[in-house]
Amino acid sequence: MSTAISSASNPISASSPVDLRHRHHTLRQDRTFIQNLGLVLQRWLEARVAAASPLGDPHIYRKSDFPWAVEIEKDWQKVRKELDAVMVFRDRMPSFQDILKEVGKIQSDNNWKTYFLCGIGMDCSENAKRCPETMRLLAKIPGVTTAFFSILSPGKHIPAHRGAWNGILRLHLGLMVPEPREKVRIRVGNDFYSWREGEAFIFDDTFNHEVWNDTEGYRVVLFVDFPRPMNHPWRFFNERVLKWGALAPFLREAGEKQKKWQELLWKKS
Repeated sequence: MSTAISSASNPISASSPVDLRHRHHTLRQDRTFIQNLGLVLQRWLEARVAAASPLGDPHIYRKSDFPWAVEIEKDWQKVRKELDAVMVFRDRMPSFQDILKEVGKIQSDNNWKTYFLCGIGMDCSENAKRCPETMRLLAKIPGVTTAFFSILSPGKHIPAHRGAWNGILRLHLGLMVPEPREKVRIRVGNDFYSWREGEAFIFDDTFNHEVWNDTEGYRVVLFVDFPRPMNHPWRFFNERVLKWGALAPFLREAGEKQKKWQELLWKKS
């Protein structure tokens, strides 16, 4: 069973009187009766998903649980080279809420930029063809659902929130980490982690988490979502959930927005 790692080179335990290692929804409180019933069902399903995981239910995972993570780290500089080439167009890239409107609940500025490489129901072909090495490495990750360069501007703070579904896990591969790196950090539950260039960090984003870039430089990670390892029959159920997710109106809308932004980005270049 995997557990959170707390050592000098890994997530650092924070002494806090408040237990933040939970999956409570933190973005919206004005829910209808039907929406609250939906959350009850979601909590029940997420408990079943967690129980069906051969790796247990940690908030932070060991890289050794995912053999492909070593290969991703080994070739990270190839990804960085492709990132450097597209960062020239950073100011013209969409902010995250320009693609996924739900992100507007946690940010309204233009300091969290995205460069999508793939996503459920998305056409990212023009972006992807400019990053062939990155796409080659993404192909090593089983079942990738989403991948993009996540670009945080200097001084950016992303407030506490949680992800939509614990049937996926998240990888951050550090690509551009300004100094002092201790001021570029993510909190997952009560643990803090500062990115390192070329280092992979894997966590469950349905746990309460928060991000800071308290430096004068840009922080960029390769942000990847992939299916959580599960035993059958829940593995089959999760595959269906992720497949049907492409039909969700908000994801269809995100796909349309991504296509328009992609066309606008490369039409001008």
